[in-house]
Amino acid sequence: MAATVSLEPAGRCAWDEPVRISVRGLAPGQPVTLRASLRDERGALFRAHARYRADDRGLLDLARAPALGGSFVGLEPMGLLWALEPEKPLVRLVKRDVQTPFAVELEVLDGHEPDAGRLLGRALHARHFLRPGVRRVPVRAGRVRGTLFLPPGAGPFPGIIDLYGSGGGLCEYRASLLAGHGFAALALAYFRFEDLPEYLDDLQLEYFEEAVNFMLQHPKVKGPNVGLLGFSKGGDLCLSMASFLKGITATVLINSCVANTVAPLPYKDMIIPSLGSDPKRYTINESGLLNFMGIWENPLEGSNQKSIIPFERAQGPFLFIVGMDDNNWKSSFYAQIASERLQANGKDRPEIICYKGTGHCIEPPYFPVCRASVHAVLGQPICHGGEPEFQSRAQVDAWQRIQTFFHKHLNGQKPVQSSKL
Repeated sequence: MAATVSLEPAGRCAWDEPVRISVRGLAPGQPVTLRASLRDERGALFRAHARYRADDRGLLDLARAPALGGSFVGLEPMGLLWALEPEKPLVRLVKRDVQTPFAVELEVLDGHEPDAGRLLGRALHARHFLRPGVRRVPVRAGRVRGTLFLPPGAGPFPGIIDLYGSGGGLCEYRASLLAGHGFAALALAYFRFEDLPEYLDDLQLEYFEEAVNFMLQHPKVKGPNVGLLGFSKGGDLCLSMASFLKGITATVLINSCVANTVAPLPYKDMIIPSLGSDPKRYTINESGLLNFMGIWENPLEGSNQKSIIPFERAQGPFLFIVGMDDNNWKSSFYAQIASERLQANGKDRPEIICYKGTGHCIEPPYFPVCRASVHAVLGQPICHGGEPEFQSRAQVDAWQRIQTFFHKHLNGQKPVQSSKL
């Protein structure tokens, strides 16, 4: 092999950490193609490629050289990661076992694809989900099922409860990464996991109250309050928790509704009804993907007002992360409802961050942009929306804002390290 692929940092690297990729030993001005690939735990293959040209010294630095074509164009130092696409359509990249890294293979080929020639260089890059010293603790306490991630050190640490959406199961990778930034993060399952209910219809808010109490009583969690982070259906559950439960001081919602959705939610002697919907109102786009945004009724109209969560009762501030191209929820509309309702009740306006060209699945940085996937429960191909170039930037920015928000309201300080990109 004639070229050397270098990565900085060269050693252990967290998934949400940017890496600088360069190639040395090329001829001046030499055209090359860079390819990236990884396989998830189930063997699904994800690939990306881009065409470049070396500088007059035979060096290619992705932080300075724009891609001339391929999976993306322009100056995109991390493009070979966020542009990864599944070999089999509609497969979403998720990390099922955070105790092992994703191994990304990088290859340099002579010339430009599709006419690229011989292999010039190769490197393997391991991207971890547990930073050094982070502890993973399975939680089976009473009814609570999940995994607690603790930062290195004696603690105590500001606590966050992390909820994903209507796919169910236990999703750990966001919580594991948050622990690397100083948070005690509980990835909380709430249905379709072990002995938890199989369906959302069987949920009760008391389950989440038990999870909050577990965190507040944990010796490694800094009280007297915790924060909540919710995505999609997990977001409206976080709104309900913040509205009715004690000990919650900061809530972040990623593309969520302000009404209770999918199934009624009981708590003590009351029930929050579900927002009305008509599944027959879905649309199908030109790619044959389902768009469910139109199935939901307006929470401001008629009896649907009863499904709006009384979040003006919450004791802490809100941060709404909104993808303007969300094809699953009317996320910007719901965030506007939240702002108007809080102001009408004499509360501070929530912080709302809207991202152009960004769809439903806003993940931690450098995750491939998921524009469509097969829903884990429905088994149908769902359109999530989003344009990769816009959403890749949104994911970096949103991740930093989430940390800043929690550090401010749980820790009383801002994080020392800011985004490198």
